[in-house]
Amino acid sequence: MRKITIGIVILSIIMIGMFIPAGFSGEANSVVITYGETTHANTDYKANVDSFFKSQTNMDLKNVAEKIITANDVNKISSTITGKYYNSNQIFSSALVDLNDNDNLEVSVDKSKITTITGDMYLSALKSAGITKGHVYVTSPVTATGESALAGIMNSYEVATDVEIPETVKEAANKEIYTEAEVVENSNATAEEISNLVDEVKETVKEENITDHQTIVNIIYNYTVINNINITNNDIENLADSIEQIQNVQGDINNYQAEVSDVLNATDVNNITGFLDGLFK
Repeated sequence: MRKITIGIVILSIIMIGMFIPAGFSGEANSVVITYGETTHANTDYKANVDSFFKSQTNMDLKNVAEKIITANDVNKISSTITGKYYNSNQIFSSALVDLNDNDNLEVSVDKSKITTITGDMYLSALKSAGITKGHVYVTSPVTATGESALAGIMNSYEVATDVEIPETVKEAANKEIYTEAEVVENSNATAEEISNLVDEVKETVKEENITDHQTIVNIIYNYTVINNINITNNDIENLADSIEQIQNVQGDINNYQAEVSDVLNATDVNNITGFLDGLFK
């Protein structure tokens, strides 16, 4: 009888192991760092970035999964949105994603190094992509705008969960970040003002299922007037394009969320743990 019981336990562990999400199989998977290739290639730069991550997380980074984000990775995105191209010595922004801390999505930005993109901007863009859990930390060894970090953050989520984010969703989320950065650069509006504007308009557009471009333009314009935000008509058009694109890929976003929900749901993991505990009692 004992041999049979042990055999059942072993078989159960094997079967459960097949269904435990990759992101929760240990710290090496549920925590991922993406380094900009310029940062990773420079020992001092990497040490500075690691120091920030350690100070923020109190984590030993030795067993954490790593990915390098190259200029080519960033250019695939930026070239279709802004037309900008980066060299291999220009990719500094780095990010750590921790799915162990996954009750709500939170973003911590090293404000001494990331000069344009705020935590709220990353938060908004990630939610646009259907990402709602985890703690994200963003830094750079030198001052950087932070636009390129979103590519690395989303890559981290893919590594941690083993679920690929649709290209249409990546492009829409990145366009949101790049467009907001451009508007901040072009105007006297603050990053907070533009971030709040985009959040408010996205919520209205989603709730009312608006896909008409001119209607979105009108909503943005009315918001700028009410809140005394001075941006150009061209900036309004670009923001409308970005929000419209997000609205148009809601189907892909919903499909991604459905795929990744089991991985990002800690309750499922706790249930598996409880089941294992019961087997050994």
